[in-house]
Amino acid sequence: VHLVESGGGLVQAGGSLRLSCAASGLIFSSYAMGWFRQAPGKERELVAAITSGGSTNYVDSAKGRFTISRDNAKNTVFLRMNSLKPEDTAVYYCAADYYGSGTVGSQMDYWGKGTPVTVSS
Repeated sequence: VHLVESGGGLVQAGGSLRLSCAASGLIFSSYAMGWFRQAPGKERELVAAITSGGSTNYVDSAKGRFTISRDNAKNTVFLRMNSLKPEDTAVYYCAADYYGSGTVGSQMDYWGKGTPVTVSS
């Protein structure tokens, strides 16, 4: 199984990015997918998750700014991030969860290697 994130980079505050996570080696449509992030010196946290059925969950700080979506035909999950803030700076990881809703890091089955996002003020 491989999860490969892309789309990270350097952006000014108020800007936007769209992260992608391409999955292979698994029946993608059967998995809930989550986006997590880890900032320097901080613990990993959930950003957003989407179930196999398309239900979504967001951390409070992402609500109204970020949108998670999936394209099962392309085995890809996306995270659209608008109105970015310096505190969004982190490495963003996608992860796959077969049995759950994609919201609990310790329960995820597979992880990507991450893509860095830096938001300058």
